[in-house]
Amino acid sequence: MEWLQFIMNLEALNPERVEAIFLRHGAHSVTFSDAGDKPVLEPAPGETPLWKETCITGLFGADADLGALQHDLTASLALENLPQHHLETLEDRVWEREWLSDFGAMRFGKRLWVCPGDAAANGADAVVVKLDPGLAFGTGTHATTAMCLEWLDGLNLDGQTLLDYGCGSGVLAIAGLKLGCSHTHAMDIDVQAVTATRQNAAQNGVQDRLTITGRANAINGQFDVVVANILAGPLVDLCGSIAGHVKTGGLLALSGILSEQAEDVQQAYAQWVGFDEPEYRTQSGQTWTRLTGRKRQS
Repeated sequence: MEWLQFIMNLEALNPERVEAIFLRHGAHSVTFSDAGDKPVLEPAPGETPLWKETCITGLFGADADLGALQHDLTASLALENLPQHHLETLEDRVWEREWLSDFGAMRFGKRLWVCPGDAAANGADAVVVKLDPGLAFGTGTHATTAMCLEWLDGLNLDGQTLLDYGCGSGVLAIAGLKLGCSHTHAMDIDVQAVTATRQNAAQNGVQDRLTITGRANAINGQFDVVVANILAGPLVDLCGSIAGHVKTGGLLALSGILSEQAEDVQQAYAQWVGFDEPEYRTQSGQTWTRLTGRKRQS
């Protein structure tokens, strides 16, 4: 079966009204995307902002009457002409696995590998995490995740416990288990992340040593190692909770932080944690930071 995509610049149009018209004409999905290469990195709590230049894309069955859609858009929105738009024809594929075509085996540090599908790692001493993140964030391709994976690879995790706070695909929690942790705990408030983590844990055969929760208040106790790869705002807001889950003398890694935000995050945790020198990495024009340190005695 083929699919049709109708892609249109929103300009000044109300996105909710346009989306409703797409759905009225049988859109299977509606997606908003950046048309101007100006990323929204960290919205305020409760906000779902769009870009100044936003595209809307509707996915329709091959038999959809997109001429009727365009007529409805023009009439309902009182337009003389539609904003810039075009149609695309798509062959039917397993879309949730399309990312695998551009994602190969990747090494982090000396021995840790993240491999999708049938991709293979190199080296007799390779520690391999099989990963299919699905709809959840966290493959290792982003600088923030990569820096956390490299940090974990450099630790002696034998018999340690680890908390992955904001786990996404669960890659950090699973990597901890593959690197020697006796038990890890993964938490994310996103239902898709919890589902992806559970599936990835089963794929790696570590589900019996991994606790997965969807609520921060369900995390019990303290851990030898805590990793929180989220965003600077939540890291600051939740500093007491996150630091409280690190054992005295335990290790903490914070990531998802832009370089200009690093000082504020470090100050928020300074009463509990003695930090090492920050690690920086630039990707796609943005410089990201990983902060690591050890929890002091209270």
